[in-house]
Amino acid sequence: MLIRYFGAAKAAAGIEEEILDAGPLELGELLEKLAARHPDAPEGTPVLQTVIDRSTFLVNEVAARNRSVVLASADTVDILPPFAGG
Repeated sequence: MLIRYFGAAKAAAGIEEEILDAGPLELGELLEKLAARHPDAPEGTPVLQTVIDRSTFLVNEVAARNRSVVLASADTVDILPPFAGG
């Protein structure tokens, strides 16, 4: 499963993307695993769990509003925190 981090999620995780050998599992379970994998963040940056709590998600480029959606090992999950700017 490919996980891609954007904005504050990328800063909190310290990486742009990672591949996990996981699935099938629910989106919510995946997010818990990711927060546990990245419990710390650089100074001045919120931890990944805080970012996840405010984020939206794409699964294979489709919005996933329900955290109980079941993911497969070949899926791509994007973590999109709120963006600022105009």
